[in-house]
Amino acid sequence: MERGKGTVIKSTGNWYNVRLTDNRDLRCTIRGKFRMKGIRATNPVAVGDHVHVEWSDDVDTGIIVSIEERSNYIIRRSSNLSKEYQLLACNVDIAWLMVSMVQPRTLTPFIDRFLVSAEAYRIPVILLFNKTDLYDEAAMLDMNHFWSVYTTIGYRCMKMSLQTGEGVEAVENEMRGNVNVIAGNSGVGKSTLIQVLDPTLKLKIGEISDYHEAGKHTTTFSEMFETSSGIRIIDTPGIRGFGTIHLERSELFHFFPEIFRASKRCRYHNCMHIHEPDCAVKLKVDTGEISEFRYMNYLMMMEEDGEKYR
Repeated sequence: MERGKGTVIKSTGNWYNVRLTDNRDLRCTIRGKFRMKGIRATNPVAVGDHVHVEWSDDVDTGIIVSIEERSNYIIRRSSNLSKEYQLLACNVDIAWLMVSMVQPRTLTPFIDRFLVSAEAYRIPVILLFNKTDLYDEAAMLDMNHFWSVYTTIGYRCMKMSLQTGEGVEAVENEMRGNVNVIAGNSGVGKSTLIQVLDPTLKLKIGEISDYHEAGKHTTTFSEMFETSSGIRIIDTPGIRGFGTIHLERSELFHFFPEIFRASKRCRYHNCMHIHEPDCAVKLKVDTGEISEFRYMNYLMMMEEDGEKYR
């Protein structure tokens, strides 16, 4: 029986493709049940996991026998009704949230839910504005406004057009040397970006009859691709939103960096920044130092049941 280490590069139900340290790929199942502490996940192993495997020379499949500790992970609510979650990616260096001001337009509640999840699990995020060649004056003004808000908070923003090639090289340079995960609404261009970075991968991309229309995303499982230039990218299924687990209502403001910074000047240490007097957060919203739409998204999340961050 041979033993070795590797990284999970694709998860399809009960089978996992593992890239071994010698660059061989091994199709594996799992031994026993692996569970994340305190988290009920539908899939015990995810793309990006570093695993230990066993296999016999006379067969072309192996068994995952253990998982190394994860530095971070990204989850979403499971599609079933069991109140469990699905792991989408683990051990991520940068999460790229692809957004667009047009077709499909990305809404700020989606952006902020994703950012809260990334903050909770310590994953750096870059907001990537795509389809800039389609922006009219109003869309460009919207992008510039969001760009100003998020960069002021401390998030990095970049822009590109996969149609004209604007900004693609800068994104490629930023990705190099990192494990990157791409997220965003269906049709925003995630799989297309990977295809542009390495046309030899020949990803399955939904039909787009008109460039002005949203493509139908065809990714059903997370998968890590390595481009010919050595960039590692995890493509994720098109989703409505990401979720956080066991996030207490009283802790939500910790994951809005500008609200957390302002909260230190509130009169009450347990201020929820809703109705309390002498709230420094509300004061900064009134003066425009904290974006009104960010604050409204915070209130929206506060009003929701903790299990509905999705």
